[in-house]
Amino acid sequence: MPKKTKEKTKVKSKPRSLFNRGLVHLAAVAVFIGCIMLIATTEKDCAEKEKELSALQAEIDLYEAENTELQRVLENDDLSEYMEKVAVEERGYAYPDERRFYDTSRD
Repeated sequence: MPKKTKEKTKVKSKPRSLFNRGLVHLAAVAVFIGCIMLIATTEKDCAEKEKELSALQAEIDLYEAENTELQRVLENDDLSEYMEKVAVEERGYAYPDERRFYDTSRD
């Protein structure tokens, strides 16, 4: 029978790595949470920009309507009627013998 010798078995310890599993998992969770926050803020910014875009589009529509009205006036040969309308309605001018009455009871 062969002779058994008891050899001491040395437990080989793994060399400690710079990153252990817990730290890697923690970093992965932190990156995941960061990505979720980035997506949420991007969605919020997109919603705000959509609101701004709709407001700007409404303003563009208003200016286009005004431009078509002005174009119609310019194509019409009688500009004196338009100038009178602007002077009376927008500038507050009146004829010398004209009397204007304002309702001051309303606030």
